[in-house]
Amino acid sequence: MLDHGFVALDGALASDLAVVNGARVSFNQASDEMTERDEGLIRFLMRERHGSPFEHGYFRFVVKAPLFVVREHHRHRAGHSYNEWSGRYSKMEPELYVPENVRTQVGKPGSYSFEPVDDEVRANARREIEENATRAFQAYERMLEQGVAKEIARAVLPLSTYTKYYWSCNPRSLMHFCSLRNHEAAQYEIRQFAAAAETFLEKQMPITHTAFVANDRVAP
Repeated sequence: MLDHGFVALDGALASDLAVVNGARVSFNQASDEMTERDEGLIRFLMRERHGSPFEHGYFRFVVKAPLFVVREHHRHRAGHSYNEWSGRYSKMEPELYVPENVRTQVGKPGSYSFEPVDDEVRANARREIEENATRAFQAYERMLEQGVAKEIARAVLPLSTYTKYYWSCNPRSLMHFCSLRNHEAAQYEIRQFAAAAETFLEKQMPITHTAFVANDRVAP
């Protein structure tokens, strides 16, 4: 997504049946396969916000995103774990985000809207971003060639620089992330990553995802 980014599912242990059995253990019961009654239970749990049964699952993703997107993503802590590529120990790659979606900000704090700029402004903005990012990376490489430590040289790199990281979370936390970030009020760039992550929730846990959408996308 964007120009160089992606969200890849690296591993998953998550299912609708795990939600059902997480709830039914209260009565010392378990299901071996999903039934209509079990589907109804998931809808009930979602609607009534009984959230803990949705925590018995695991998603592990590999993500590649610009630094400013990562900083927004890492604000989500409860039920999430991250390990990021370190610019202290390895050289950063010259992959830099140049936005296609150049917009202007309209309104007051707390009630902004965003509108596309005209073609000339868009072209100028893209050129400025790309040229400045390229110069910054060239400066980074010059410092490395002169023996400057990676952890110092990286200070010149812009927020458009791509990084990679592992991201793990449980289904409940993933739904909360998607409810906030795969939303029309979220910043365009992080919304692309949240929408991609939500496709894996839908694939692994279709009944849970349907109940989540039916519940106005409010996590339990």
